Amino acid sequence: MTEDSHTTHTAEEDARNRDIKIYVNGDLVHRDDAKVSVYDSGFMLGDGMWEGMRLYNGTWAFFDEHMDRFFDSCKAVSLDVGMDRAGIMDALTRTADANGMTTDVHCRLMLTRGIKVKPFQHPSLSQSGPTLVIIMEHSKPAEGLQSKGIRLATVPQVRGLPMSQDAKYNSHSKLNCVIACLQAEQAGADEGLMLDPHGFVNTTNACNFFIVRKGEVWTSTGDYCMNGVTRQKVIDLCRANDIPVFEKNYSLYEAYGADEAFLTGTFGAQTPVSSIDGKPIGTGERPVTQRIRQLYKAMIEEHTKTRT
Repeated sequence: MTEDSHTTHTAEEDARNRDIKIYVNGDLVHRDDAKVSVYDSGFMLGDGMWEGMRLYNGTWAFFDEHMDRFFDSCKAVSLDVGMDRAGIMDALTRTADANGMTTDVHCRLMLTRGIKVKPFQHPSLSQSGPTLVIIMEHSKPAEGLQSKGIRLATVPQVRGLPMSQDAKYNSHSKLNCVIACLQAEQAGADEGLMLDPHGFVNTTNACNFFIVRKGEVWTSTGDYCMNGVTRQKVIDLCRANDIPVFEKNYSLYEAYGADEAFLTGTFGAQTPVSSIDGKPIGTGERPVTQRIRQLYKAMIEEHTKTRT
């Protein structure tokens, strides 16, 4: 990355993260001692599912929605979680307490099919049960993200059809997104804008993508992208606050001519896009994005208030 590059997950430095404790199959260990086997199916094959969540004022934002996606994904690939939602919440609580964490925390919850008895592909070779790892970090989005915005480059890598690897899986197998990110970096951008199999604008390598045209908010149909929790919350907020919102097919032509563009994700909430393929987006004024950010912040505050 170049000196002025950043990503939607660029965070402020926090020295406390050097000594965090990580949950590994029920044990809480210093990050330097947190290890999984080289025979683990996640390491060997990318065979696993994960969720990214944020802790605000002692509350895991939209826990139920994240667990819906997590358990549905695990069921779809016959991956036994080994515990129920209450067990996951208990593991999250133990990890947060061990680290003294209450707010501005980002969590990566990862589950793999577990350790294999031989280094081959077949799922039946994972016989000792799943591997569950929880990494929590003190994490605030870098202040400059809102002013600078993200530079996107359209990349050849496509988010594929459901029968190849459904993009709705939040799987450990992220190589297609990594390739997209590499292609964007090689084009001099921060992240990659990925098209769907029909050539319509789809998603980025890391986040869901929205544009604003003449006061209307557009995003993809959702057929070929991760259906993000934050994505859905933005759609719901627009509908509840009389902001026209459409899930539809649209091309790069409409994206280049947008008045505003932004990304959604658990970490950054809503992050503005400054350019696509070197073309500046709008005038740099972002009134609709700002309004959505304010509505989302108020929703988070209300959500955490009612659950504490």
